[in-house]
Amino acid sequence: MKNFIQPGNTVTVAAPSDVLSGAGVLVGKLFGVANFDAKSGDPVEISRSGVYELPKTSGQAWAVGAMIYFDGSKATTADNSGANPKIGYALAVAANPSATGVVVLSA
Repeated sequence: MKNFIQPGNTVTVAAPSDVLSGAGVLVGKLFGVANFDAKSGDPVEISRSGVYELPKTSGQAWAVGAMIYFDGSKATTADNSGANPKIGYALAVAANPSATGVVVLSA
């Protein structure tokens, strides 16, 4: 294919703010997990597929298969009337309360 660029599992974007390796990164509605630390505006590679333990809304209980969204700082089951982009599905049960949850990313 002449128009193929890359698989897209990992892409490079400008960091929207200072980010740490392993943190969720949201650029518009594009979500990924930072592969390394980056300062705001610097290029950062984000992974768009895989399974990650991410910070979550503590007061939520997750069931396996629950749709997971990102509110700009943490994973959540709340889509906030469409304002929070869907990032994947819960891959493990997460108790209420708990600080993290396991998410399989899904574009």
